[in-house]
Amino acid sequence: MKLTNSVTTVKRILALPPQLRYRTFSILNRPSPNYPGHVPLTLVERGALALGSAFGSLRNPYRHDLIAALGEATAKPYFVSRLRRAMLENPTGRRILKDKPRISSQSMSLEKLRQLPDNTVGRAYAAWLDREGVTPDTRDSVRYIDDPEEAYVMQRYRETHDFTHAITGLPVIIEGELAIKAFEFANTVLPMTALSLVAVVRLKAIERKRFFDTYLPWALSNGLKSEEVINVYWEEELETDVDALRERLGIEMPPDLREMRKVLRNQKRAEKAAREARERVGAATGV
Repeated sequence: MKLTNSVTTVKRILALPPQLRYRTFSILNRPSPNYPGHVPLTLVERGALALGSAFGSLRNPYRHDLIAALGEATAKPYFVSRLRRAMLENPTGRRILKDKPRISSQSMSLEKLRQLPDNTVGRAYAAWLDREGVTPDTRDSVRYIDDPEEAYVMQRYRETHDFTHAITGLPVIIEGELAIKAFEFANTVLPMTALSLVAVVRLKAIERKRFFDTYLPWALSNGLKSEEVINVYWEEELETDVDALRERLGIEMPPDLREMRKVLRNQKRAEKAAREARERVGAATGV
C-alpha cells in the first residue's frame, strides 16, 4: 500500500509543470541553469539561504557575499519583479533593460573619470571610490534569481549602489551603509535593504542616536520622494553636474558623516586633555 502511494505521488509530481516539479522534488528534477552562473533553488533552499545569510551578515556586516545572497533570496516572488516593472514603465529604464550595460573597471575608465571637471558625477564617483578604497569590481554576480532579466535588474541595482553612495557622500562604514540601505529600502522596497538595518544593534550608543536622529529621517524622506535611482543611466550622466542630478532626482545632500565623526573625536580628545590637565594641576597643588 505504501509503495503504491509513493508511486502515485511520484507520478503526480512528474505530471506537474517543470517549474513546480523541480521545486517539489528537486533531487530528481534539478533544472538546468537559465544563464551563466545561475543556481536554481527550491523554496526550502531559498528559505535556508535567506536565514543563513541574514544571520551571517548580522555577525559580519562587511561580508558582501552574504548580503548579496540575502538580497537574492528575499527578492522573489514580488520585489525584484516590481523593480523590473518600474524600469519597464520608465523610458530610461526600458533603455537600460535593452542595452544591459555593466559597470566594472573594464567598462568604465577610472583614470578618465578622475580627469573630468570638478563636481561632475563621474569625478564624484571616482573620488568616492578612491576615498573609500573600493573598486567597481567588488560586486558579486547574481546567482539565485531564476528569470534572466530580473537577475540583470538585481545586478544593475548592485553595481549602481556605489553611485548612490557617491552622490550622497555617505562612506562605507556601518553608519553610512545603514543610511544608504534605509534610502534604498524607501526607494526600491527590496527586503534585503530593510533587513540590513538590523545591524544598527552593532552601533555604539552615540552612533545609534545619530542614525535615528539624523540619517534615518533623511534616508526615508529622500528615498520616498526621489525618483527611482534604478532608472538612472549612470553611464550617460558622468559629465552631468552632481548638484544638478541630485536636484533632478529630488535627493538632498545629507550631513557629512565623516566630518561629524571627526568633530566628535576632536571634542573627546579636547575633553580628555582638559581632564588630564586638571588632574596634573590637582596632583601638583594637592587640591
